[in-house]
Amino acid sequence: MNHNIEEETPPRSPKHGFLPIVTNWFDRLFIGIYLFVALELFWMRFLEQSISLTVCHVLAIALGALIVWKG
Repeated sequence: MNHNIEEETPPRSPKHGFLPIVTNWFDRLFIGIYLFVALELFWMRFLEQSISLTVCHVLAIALGALIVWKG
């Protein structure tokens, strides 16, 4: 019985998420951090007078987690 390990394991298919590019977890983490900073700056410029910055923190963290998990 000559078993080769490479023959037993199926090849890994690339992850298909909602991002239009092929990414790994680190790429998605970088995109999430970049969007976190951009959203914070946008919020401070246009929305902070009417809506608290805490709301932005919650939304940005949820968006980042979604991108890393499902992106």
